[in-house]
Amino acid sequence: MRILLTNDDGIYAPGLRALHAELSKLGEVLVVAPATEQSAAGHSVTIYSPLLVQEVRDPAKNFQGWAVEGRPADCVKLAIRQILPWKPDLVVSGINAGSNAGINVLYSGTVGAAIEGAFFHLPSIACSLEMPASGPPDFPGGSAFATKIIREILTKNPSPGELFNINIPDLSRGQIKGVRVVPQNTASYVEWFDKRVDPRGRVYYWIGPDFTCPDPHPDTDVTALAEQWITVTPLQFNLTRFQALQIMQEWKWDLTDDRFTKELPT
Repeated sequence: MRILLTNDDGIYAPGLRALHAELSKLGEVLVVAPATEQSAAGHSVTIYSPLLVQEVRDPAKNFQGWAVEGRPADCVKLAIRQILPWKPDLVVSGINAGSNAGINVLYSGTVGAAIEGAFFHLPSIACSLEMPASGPPDFPGGSAFATKIIREILTKNPSPGELFNINIPDLSRGQIKGVRVVPQNTASYVEWFDKRVDPRGRVYYWIGPDFTCPDPHPDTDVTALAEQWITVTPLQFNLTRFQALQIMQEWKWDLTDDRFTKELPT
């Protein structure tokens, strides 16, 4: 098993190191990750700047991976197209510092990287760990749980391009109840912005770190995670609304306009 590991917290993130240690029990793991934090980068890619790449080594000079001056999706694209000496069997993104449940899936650089892996017809998995209210997150514990879930997914022989989103609850909150396969909650979070004034008198806004889901809906990733379940959600990146597509294909499109119907001068 050859695994490409990436994230959106950056190549020096403790969550990446913890997940690397656990995934190494499943096979060969190579890291291609952003050089700096790219949280909420979504599935954006870099177009107008070069993607600088350098090898990263630990204090003992052991190779850790490649750092890319780009987005998480850039890392996966570049890894598969150029950097890796082999085509991976699996793409894993994480483990993220903070959950990626509900509508946040659409903002997540962690999920964006996994989606990019699915573009290459590779089974791809995003992994995130809910942050505790206080104290450091248990990345080793969260990574151990995530790897157990990944191992179970692999035993089911996922099809090329299958995409999964795993969220691990805050481990300091109590015992894990188990695993639930649930849909993504689509309710918009309530956010707040702190209005400030800079030294030059210019007004700016800074989004707050806390947000709540006003309509969590039972039996979704948001509620199950809050109830101390590990959540697994199968995702897809085809955004076509097929029910509307079928109806709209019957519409008649009126393009009557003088610009199209008047005769051309002879």
